[in-house]
Parts: sequence; C-alpha cells; structure tokens
Amino acid sequence: MSSTRIQAPPRPATRRPSPLWLVLIATALPMFMATLDNLVMTNALPVLHADFGASVEELQWFMNAYTLAFASTILMAVALGDRYGRRTVFLAGIVVFTLSSALAALATDPGQLIVARAAQGFGAAAIMPLSLTLLAGAVPIARRPLAIGIWGGVAGLGVATGPLIGGAVIEGWAWQAIFWLNVPVGVASLALAIFALSNSFGARLRADVAGLVLSGLGLLALVYGIVRGNDAGWDSLEVLGSLVAGGVLLVAFVAWESRAGAPLLPLRLFRDRSFTVANLAGLGFSFGAFGSIFILIQFLQVVQGASPLEAAWQTSPWTLAPMLVAPLAGFIAPRVGTRTLIVAGLAALAAAMFWIALLVDTGSAYPAYVAPFIVAGVGMGLVFAPSATAVLATMAPDDHAKASGTNSMLREVGVALGIAVSTAVFTGAGGALTPIDYTIGAQPAVLVGAAVLLASALVAMLLPPGRAARRPATSSVAIDEPESSEQPLPVGVSA
Repeated sequence: MSSTRIQAPPRPATRRPSPLWLVLIATALPMFMATLDNLVMTNALPVLHADFGASVEELQWFMNAYTLAFASTILMAVALGDRYGRRTVFLAGIVVFTLSSALAALATDPGQLIVARAAQGFGAAAIMPLSLTLLAGAVPIARRPLAIGIWGGVAGLGVATGPLIGGAVIEGWAWQAIFWLNVPVGVASLALAIFALSNSFGARLRADVAGLVLSGLGLLALVYGIVRGNDAGWDSLEVLGSLVAGGVLLVAFVAWESRAGAPLLPLRLFRDRSFTVANLAGLGFSFGAFGSIFILIQFLQVVQGASPLEAAWQTSPWTLAPMLVAPLAGFIAPRVGTRTLIVAGLAALAAAMFWIALLVDTGSAYPAYVAPFIVAGVGMGLVFAPSATAVLATMAPDDHAKASGTNSMLREVGVALGIAVSTAVFTGAGGALTPIDYTIGAQPAVLVGAAVLLASALVAMLLPPGRAARRPATSSVAIDEPESSEQPLPVGVSA
C-alpha cells in the first residue's frame, strides 16, 4: 500500500547560519545527557534497594521503564519532527527530559521513580534521532563527516562514562544528584537549541498512532510477563496472560505495518539482507551485553563490597575500551569487511561472558576480572561502528532515517529484554541481594547472556561478505532528509 506524501512548502531561511562549534554543542549536549542516563543508574541500584527497600523486580523496572519508553516512541518522534518541525519536537524532548529528571530526583517511592524514568525515556526518544538530523542539516556537506564523527564520539562518551559519573555522584552526594544534574544542563541545552538551531521539516506523513500503540503495549506486556514470572508463577494467569497478550499485540503490529499507508516500521526494509541480519545481531548484542552488565555491576557491590564509585572504576576496562576500539574498527571496516569485525566482536564478547561466569562461581577476587573485562570491551568496540555501517550498507539515502531509527529501537528492546530475562534467570536460580545468594543467581544469568551473544555471532556470519558495499540509487519511499554526505549517517547510539 503506497503512502500519501504531503510535501511541506519551502520555508525561507530566517536567520544566519550558526558557527559549527555552536551547532555541535547545541545538538550534542542534550544527546550526551540522554545517552548518559541509559547506564547512569546501574551503580545506584544497590543504594536504591537500601533506601527504598526496592525489590529485584523494581530495580529492573528503574532501568527498563527508560529503555521501553525510548524504544517504543523513537520512530514516532522522527515522524513528528518531520511533520511539526524537527527543532520544535527536539525542544519538546529536552523539556520533557528535564522536568522528568527533576521528578525522578523528588521520588519518594519506587513507583514514582519508575514513572519518572519512563517520562525520561519519552524525552530521550525525541532528543536522540533529531539531534543527528538537525546537525546534518545545519552543517555543510564538506564538513558533515567531521561533525557527525564528533557527535558519535560524544554519544559514546555518554554511554561509557554513565557508570563512572553515576558512581562518583552517588558516593560524593546522593542518588538524587544523578537526576538533579540534568536540570541545569537541560535548561542550558534549551537556550542553546533555540539560539543556534533552525527549524526544518520533512515529508508530512500521517502519524502511525495504531502502530505506536500496538508495538508499545506489546513490548510492555511481554517484558512485564518475563519480569513477573518467578514471583507470580510462570503458569499463572497474570504471567501467561501477559506473555500471550504481548505476542498477539506484536503479531498484530506486524500485520498492521504491512498494510499501513505510512508505517512506523517499514517492513520492506527487512528485504535487505544486510539490514535484517545486522539488526538481529544487534538485538542479541544488546540483550547479552547489557543484561550481563546489569547483573555484574551489582555483583561488584553486593558480593565484593565495592562502593558505587569503586564498582564504576572496576568495570571501566569494559565500558571505556570501546571508545578506543570503535574508531579503529570503523577505520578498518572498509578494508576487512563489516562481517569479519562483527563476528569477531560478538565471539570475543561471548568468550568474555563465559570466562566471567566461571569466575563468579569461584568467588575470585577483582584482579581476575580485569582480563575478561578488557576482552569484553574490545568485543563491544568491534561491534559498534561496523554494525552501524552494516545496517545502512545497501540502504538508499532516503531510507537512512527510518533504518537508523529502527536499529536504535531494536537495540533498546534488546536492552530491556536482556535485563528482564537475566533477572528472571537470576531470581529463578535462587539469587537474592545478599552476598551468598547473589552469586548463586549471577552465574546462570551471565551464562544466558553469553549463550545469546554466541548465537548472535553465528547469525552475523550470514552478513554479506566483501569489503565494499553497493548502494542502490533509488528508493521506493521519499523522505525529505538533508542531502546525504558520502558517508552514511551513524545509527543512533543506544545503551
């Protein structure tokens, strides 16, 4: 079914172009804030357990409320930006993120914090994709690769330093401070965006509200069923009903997207082998890696007695290594091919997880974890940039926005499912937030992550071989995006 395209009328420029450095700050600062909050809470979880008396189930919802809200609305945010103005929706995202950060800091019980984290995710969904679109549209083509490279570096810095900043703030002040810090940054970001960025519009397609509702409720029901499985019983009506309802809603979502005039998720993109395989591997990558991080960063505090800041420093060989490896992987990918790097990265990450699982079972001291943490970080670095390239390798430039948004959505879904399943395995094996019982549940949870990563490496072997990707000249969907540079736009960074 073909979509009806409503072309936005030409809009004359109303301001002089802003300097590149100012545009970079205006787009990258709020994006850094949004990526930082993906993992900034990981070191706060044991503290929140003590302060709120939060259960293991509530701890994972502190994380998943953000990722599910982000995943379910990122494509809608792109469509709303095209229709109502990218800067307009970008500013709205900053406002929502800033206000919800203040509400998170003021939370006095787990329920309030979960709601505030979900609102943060909605704001981040508008910030992340539109910051890149606004940057690409404001920078001359010749300087666009440099600008996008800086943008990607800042995004990676936000993900990598999230645990470190969270640990430092919690230890030096209180867990509420990790959210209060967003407020002045959000206010400054709002002023910079108004001053430095111009509004732009795209193809005004009808909003796919039905697709948004079906996908959002389906994912929520599926994750809720997994989270509640051990406590309520896997054969209970609550759990089985949630899992069945989630499956039915997601099937209905796929059926609807196949006939929608302006689908939230264009299924035709999955006819492309590189796009499909890269997204499947990326989903498994997020599932295995971040589900394991959720378990292990608490292991260092609960079992080994590290403070939040100490736990952050101890995991830094893992979280910071991709900052060094990812640029190198992006540089050599055209020479060796994306498949080689992605398969090697996933295999290294799987091996590191199996290694760590063995150490967890023996109760080894921290120095024994340094080597597998480094291997895990190198593996993640080998996956990041090449997977972004593989997603867009044979996509027409007109499809970059939807393809990148889809990849970001699926990665966030992987994070949510990884945390939910890892925690279900942890509690099902008898794990609890005490030093002895935590080890009992941690090993099988990490082993599940390792198995998923190994399976993802096998899936990645189906990527097309070769060192040079062909790019189709035309596309069946017209989207008014800024003129493309010679390099594909990177996929929006997820957790």
